[in-house]
Amino acid sequence: MHAIVIDEGRLHWQERPAPEPGDHDVVVAVRAAGINGADLSQRAGRYPAPPGWPQDVPGLEMAGEVAAAGARVTRFAVGDRVMALVGGGAQAELAVVDEAHTLGVPAGLSWPEAGGFMEAYATAYDALFGQAGLTLGDRVLVTGAAGGVGSAAVQLAALAGAHVVASVRDAGQHEAVAALGAAEVVAPAAVADHGPYDVVLELVGAASLPSALAALAVRGRVVVIGVGSGAKVEVDLMALMGRRGRIAASTLRSRSGGEKAVLIATLESLVVPALAGGRLRVPVAATYPLEDATAAYERFAAGGKVGKIVLTAAT
Repeated sequence: MHAIVIDEGRLHWQERPAPEPGDHDVVVAVRAAGINGADLSQRAGRYPAPPGWPQDVPGLEMAGEVAAAGARVTRFAVGDRVMALVGGGAQAELAVVDEAHTLGVPAGLSWPEAGGFMEAYATAYDALFGQAGLTLGDRVLVTGAAGGVGSAAVQLAALAGAHVVASVRDAGQHEAVAALGAAEVVAPAAVADHGPYDVVLELVGAASLPSALAALAVRGRVVVIGVGSGAKVEVDLMALMGRRGRIAASTLRSRSGGEKAVLIATLESLVVPALAGGRLRVPVAATYPLEDATAAYERFAAGGKVGKIVLTAAT
């Protein structure tokens, strides 16, 4: 098989040994694989894959058909359409994954949409509900709301009955983000004027967090899951104490297999039905062939998009 391989910061389409399934694994013939910020960080040498995953083949999410199944796999068979969350190696012709980290693709969902679903929605759901405890009627700020995780978070929060304020730098994207369910779409400079916020989902980092903290509601909760603009920021702890606020931070990739399995089972019961019913969607800004990954990564890094950049296999 061939895979996208990182070599000294560059991407190459190279031949690699085909993966073999363990007892509880499936091997997936990849049809589509989403690109995430973690992939760009891994290419730059700043975000190594967890132990047991390929260190030089990026990719955290993918979709395709089951090509082989381990001896103890019970949910899926060869030929089934699946989408999966992995610790690495998704950007290849074949990828191996525990069946517990795999979901069936809803009928009617395209390969690019399925390939861009798992990481974005798992990250957004976990941050909003698992960590921030989002409830009906909360006022929620999503920063960097035009990206893959941001667009998922806007939809999930709106579907849960929250009032969503989306921070989006490019004014040309405001209408598209509003169509995802945001009640207000504002420029980053205007964030403090549209609070207070019960929940802040921080996807931008140092350039964005101070404004969000200045508009935090009493007992407000901040969850940091993106630091693209920088990872260090000065915080007024007295102001945070006065509001009885909380700041949490998280990554998904390094969690245990058991933790991921619980989260994916939750997505299957609470999120996938809404996706299948058209109440949620995966906006795809552009697709590129797997072998043209360099151009796809450049498009991702350039910004100015709503939703996902997805790599696709030849059909």
